[in-house]
Amino acid sequence: MQPLSSVKSDKAPRPLSLRIHSAIRWLHTYISLVTLLIVLFFSITGFTLNHAEWSSGGLTQKEVTGTIDVNWLNITAPDKLNIAEKLREDHSLRGHVDELRIDDRECTVMFKAPGYAADAFIDVKTGQYQMTILEEGKLAMMNDLHKGRYSGKAWGILIDAAAILLTVISLSGLGLLFFLKRIRTGGLLVVAAGALLLGVAVYITLR
Repeated sequence: MQPLSSVKSDKAPRPLSLRIHSAIRWLHTYISLVTLLIVLFFSITGFTLNHAEWSSGGLTQKEVTGTIDVNWLNITAPDKLNIAEKLREDHSLRGHVDELRIDDRECTVMFKAPGYAADAFIDVKTGQYQMTILEEGKLAMMNDLHKGRYSGKAWGILIDAAAILLTVISLSGLGLLFFLKRIRTGGLLVVAAGALLLGVAVYITLR
């Protein structure tokens, strides 16, 4: 009698199709779990974005004034960092500087963030400025995040990653359908019907 340690397993290797099916199912399941909240966020904000009028009630506007050092307002070489940071510190501004331009009369500084804008107009002779601060509310902020508007590089990377992962989820879901023999034909017909509806909607919209 051969010792147990020397007995080779008679278990046959799994068929390639079954291994592919398992890999696709694993990929689809776990990427879906990882991106659950991302999908939920973009689904909800996609709906609210289509009804932008809902966010109009959250708009607040504030006018402020002040003075900055005129030495920073040299037309040929303005001290952009000090100008921006002085305004940010004095008025607790948020977001990034979207634009800073200067001419012989006025310096304009624009801060932007999702659902937020602050525009300062500075007299280059006196250093006095007037600034309008607009806050559009939480819903508008979420809508801007959906669009990636004024949201910075990190959020842009997240949107790119979400797009790639959602593409993988869609393709892996379609791939799983080919392994489900009982519903394969019906499922593919449903996919074709969905594609047809999308094509008709795009055609009608662009006419």
